[in-house]
Amino acid sequence: MRVLGLDYGSRRIGVAVCDELGMTAQGTMTLIRKNRTADLAAIAELVGRYGIERIVVGYPLRLDGSEGIQCEKINGFIRRLEARFSLPVVRWDETLSTKEAEELICKRGVKPEKRRAIVDRVAASLILQGYLDALPHEGKTGPTP
Repeated sequence: MRVLGLDYGSRRIGVAVCDELGMTAQGTMTLIRKNRTADLAAIAELVGRYGIERIVVGYPLRLDGSEGIQCEKINGFIRRLEARFSLPVVRWDETLSTKEAEELICKRGVKPEKRRAIVDRVAASLILQGYLDALPHEGKTGPTP
C-alpha cells in the first residue's frame, strides 16, 4: 500500500511517500504553497505518480493532547483533500516532528542556509514513518487516531 505523508504549513508542505510494502517513509520534496488550487493540483500529481492509496497528514496536537488553533487550519486542508480525492485521509499526531527534523538535520551537518529547504520533507517522513510503524505487521491497513 502506497501512503503519502504531508506536513502542512502556512508557506510549505513537506511531502513523503512510503515504499510499495508500506514499511519505510522517504521525504520526497517540499511544495512551496501558492494557493489552494495549485497546492491540490501538485498533490494530485503526486497521488497519480505514486499510486497513492491513503494520505496521512500531520496533526499538530498540543503536548496535553488537545487540539490547538492550527488544528482548525489542518481540518480545512483535510476537508479539501477528502473532497478532491476518493482516498482515506488520516490525521496523525505530529507533536514536535519539526523540532525532531531540525535536530536530525543539524546532526547530519547540513548547513543552516540549506536546512529550511529540507526540514519540511524530513518532518513529513517522520510523521509518515510514525504512522507506518503503528500499523499491524500483517495487512498494513492501519490505525486511525
